[in-house]
Amino acid sequence: MSAVIDATPVTAAAERSEGVWHAAWRRFKGDRVGLVSMLIVFAFLLLIVASGLGLVAKQWQREIGVPNAPPTLLGPAPPEATGEIVQPKGPNVDISDVDPLAPKYKEWAELAKKYQTEAAPKAETLPFGGDRLGRDVLAKAIKGTQVSVAVGVLAALLATVLGTLLGALSGYFGGKVGDFLEWLYAVFTAIPDIMLILALAAVLNRADAIIPRGIGTVVVILGLVGWTGLYRQVRAEFIKHRTREYVRAAEAIGASTASRMFRHILPNVSHVILVRMSLLVVGFIKSEVILSYLGLGVPVDQVSWGTMLAEAQGELILGYWWQLAAATLFMAVFVTAFSLMADAWRDALDPKLRGAE
Repeated sequence: MSAVIDATPVTAAAERSEGVWHAAWRRFKGDRVGLVSMLIVFAFLLLIVASGLGLVAKQWQREIGVPNAPPTLLGPAPPEATGEIVQPKGPNVDISDVDPLAPKYKEWAELAKKYQTEAAPKAETLPFGGDRLGRDVLAKAIKGTQVSVAVGVLAALLATVLGTLLGALSGYFGGKVGDFLEWLYAVFTAIPDIMLILALAAVLNRADAIIPRGIGTVVVILGLVGWTGLYRQVRAEFIKHRTREYVRAAEAIGASTASRMFRHILPNVSHVILVRMSLLVVGFIKSEVILSYLGLGVPVDQVSWGTMLAEAQGELILGYWWQLAAATLFMAVFVTAFSLMADAWRDALDPKLRGAE
């Protein structure tokens, strides 16, 4: 008598558990405000890429319109508002008796016509208006978007690298290394951010021979100031993860310290770093606008939202409000959309929400 063994084949394989990023994306797709905000941010990024490639706003410095040309919707300004000098009509008065050179004027005028160059006609209106030199405000706003957003992103990347590296070292090793980094953190946080930014800007702008003034200076200033918040978060996460089982197992099989820190722990705290970096981008864009408005940001041969606001301050007194409106509109739309997108990703990546579904 032989035993009968149930050899029923397994009909379905065990399903794999849903990954962190897949679950986060599924939750993010349910947030309509977050999705619309992300589309707006992507539209701005495409505009920035097109500006960088010279497809749009390439000649933003050209004076294509009359000074302070109004927006197209408002129509052209009256001639006296543009400073145009109206030449009197009629024959010239004979002043030969009082000016011995008067007979030569006609001959000189004929000679001057041979060397005259015809000036290109300037537009009386522009889509978003013109500045005091006749430059297109819309082109300036697009170019300013490229500069301001580039400063915000690059400074956020620098601050993220510094905060992540220092936080990982302090949280994993502790001891004297942690004490020194905590002292460094205390020094940077003891001074208000705006005062530290202004102090670094004043020092670096005086050292033009060492660090040429430009976008790089602003990125370095903001990156050196903004790493502290991320440092605290990464340090806390590394303290929490360094004693977990998967880290002990990696140590048992001979993984190096660097491997345990950056190949095992860092991926498990990457969502915290990503969300914090997105918040830093918004904060750094605002800081760049303040620095450029005060004359401590990008140089005068470049344009950003801050420099546009500084120029618009003088124009607003004369009633020319369109440069202020264009810079404010572009900045408000991008910063609001980016903030809402960052909030949606923060909610989607929050581990506490995984068990609440």
